Amino acid sequence: MNSRQFIRQHREDWNELETSISHLQKRRKKLAAREINQFNRLYQKTSQHLSYCQTYFPQDEVTHYLNGLVSKAHNLLYKDQTSSFKQIREFFSTTFIGLFLEQWKFIFIAMILFTVGFIGSYFSVLNDPLNLYTILPSEIAQGVNPKNLGQQDGNVDSPLMSASIMTNNIQVAILAFAGGITFGLLTVYVLIYNGIIIGALAALFWQQGKAYDFWAYIVPHGMIELTAIFIAGGAGLLMGYKLFVPGHYSRHYQLKYQAKRSVQLLLGTIPLFIIAGFIEGYITPAPISLEAKYIVAFLTIFGLLFYILLGKLFSQKNAIKGL
Repeated sequence: MNSRQFIRQHREDWNELETSISHLQKRRKKLAAREINQFNRLYQKTSQHLSYCQTYFPQDEVTHYLNGLVSKAHNLLYKDQTSSFKQIREFFSTTFIGLFLEQWKFIFIAMILFTVGFIGSYFSVLNDPLNLYTILPSEIAQGVNPKNLGQQDGNVDSPLMSASIMTNNIQVAILAFAGGITFGLLTVYVLIYNGIIIGALAALFWQQGKAYDFWAYIVPHGMIELTAIFIAGGAGLLMGYKLFVPGHYSRHYQLKYQAKRSVQLLLGTIPLFIIAGFIEGYITPAPISLEAKYIVAFLTIFGLLFYILLGKLFSQKNAIKGL
């Protein structure tokens, strides 16, 4: 029996278990004994299905799906209700990083799309500076002046600036994520467009001999900010890909299932945007040396790598406990 036949044969049981999980979560204290017995029967049956898939289809998507379904059922049966703080801690220490590592290919593709836009506009402006006015929105092209960089240091309304930047970046991330519904086409556009904007500005500051200054004002917050946008974009690309290539499942099912996973990735980026907004509002415009700004950038990169590594170790530890 191949995986397609296996799915067709047992999909109805899995749908019943999902429905039972939903009912148990909503009205746990009002369930009849018959419903509880039915839930337990479906849980045991699906656990057997998972064991079969782990043996014969270890890399198939159905195995990942059943693993998540059995885990949710197991938690309802055997675990006490956890506190909100514990749930949040578990999400950011294991769940989010687990999804990040699992979907890294789509996140990497998001970074590639941004880079394509960046390189294209960068060399376009280097080749002809007038292309800047074609590439950038008019308010940006006419308002940017490399000679004024740093003149407002220490004189900005940091709280207002930080809040405005966070709001804008989260909107970009949501747009990149929601673009997955359009089979990923809108996501591709958002990623390339943002790369085009940064690339054109980088070329302008290079021509004016201000590249070192420009990147000092970009990379402290940019490393975290772009990472978060790539994650959100990767979530959108994942959803779009599964809609375009649904595999053994219907597009409706893929949209429902992948949207849940993608939303978790999107939610995991919110603290990153908060940190990036704080840096861009308080540290980037602070009257400190350019070297100090680059040190902040280095610390953000180190912090990101350390967080990912720590999350991976936690995930591996939890996986060993579950054996």
